[in-house]
This record gives sequence, C-alpha cells and structure tokens, in this order.
Amino acid sequence: MAIRIGITGGIGCGKSIVSRLLGLLDIPTYISDNESKRLVATDPEIRTQLTRLVGKDICPDGVLDRQLLASYLFASDEHTRRVNAIVHPRVRDDFRHWTALQSVRHSIVAIESAILIEAGFASEVDKIVMVYAPLETRIARAARRDSASRQQIEARIHQQADDEAKRQQADFVLLNDDCTPLIPQVLHMLASLTTSTCP
Repeated sequence: MAIRIGITGGIGCGKSIVSRLLGLLDIPTYISDNESKRLVATDPEIRTQLTRLVGKDICPDGVLDRQLLASYLFASDEHTRRVNAIVHPRVRDDFRHWTALQSVRHSIVAIESAILIEAGFASEVDKIVMVYAPLETRIARAARRDSASRQQIEARIHQQADDEAKRQQADFVLLNDDCTPLIPQVLHMLASLTTSTCP
C-alpha cells in the first residue's frame, strides 16, 4: 500500500499549489472537494438519502438542485452535520478505492481536504501535511481568487477550524507566505517520508 499523505489548511493557504507540485512529481492527489461534488451529483445512495433528508425537490427530474442543497446545508450547523453524515462515508469509501488503484503504480498518494481533521479523515492517512500562511496573506489571496470582500472571506475563515489547532496535529508544516520557497519544503517532506519508510 502506498504512503498516504493528507494535505490540509484553511482558505487561501495554498493547498492546491502543493497538490499541483505533487502532481508534477508524479504523486496523484485526491481532491476531496471535487470528488465529493461528483459523488453528490452521481451517487444513487447519496441522492436517495438527501431526498429523505431535504425532500423530493432536491432532485427534480433526477437532477440535483445544488442551490437548494446549499441553502439547506448552510441554514444551520445541524443541517451541515446531517449532510456530512451522508456524504463523508461515501467520500471515504471512494478515497479508499482510489488509493488501492493508485497504489499499483505509486508509492505515495495524497488527499487534499480543508476539513481533513474535522471530517475524521485523519485516520485515513499516514501523515498530515499542514499548508500554513499568515492570516492577512490568506485573506488577500482568497479575495483575489473569489472576487469576494474581506468581510465575506473572514466569515468563511471563522467557519473553519482554527489553523493553529490544526498545526499542532500536523506531521509536516509547509510555510506558504510568498517569501519562503515552497518547492524545497515539499522536496524535503517527500525525502523524509521516503527515508522513514526505508527498511
């Protein structure tokens, strides 16, 4: 089985950059946000459970109403918990299947997830990699990327778990502050992983 690394960090920290760097190094990465959206849209069991939870209007004519799902999801923490209880187990199963397939050709695989720890996926990986950036840097990046206001970005950041708390649980911390070179940090991390698994 391949070494599984979990890439996490708050909004605007640069998780996707690290994932792209890993891709250039022939390390496949499971982007949990993309895959969860795919599963919600296509998995019959998820759609059946969402229909029971939200109502038949969630899938009119067999097509998922993403706006209705989003409005339900963000209406309360309890709604978020209920939807996550439906989606996260299927994402976990999908990641396990994906990992088994990738392990045939790759000795290291990764999963990118902003809520890796909160979703209980830490047990699915061998090492947790925290991508860390100063708060002001994160806000500026997210505002540029999403064309959002500072207030909107700050509200989203406050909805996420504290980065400092995540940092304490990480096996590796990659500093992505626009000053410290990122590539050497990634290479050092991979070298450490390889060394630690050598007999």
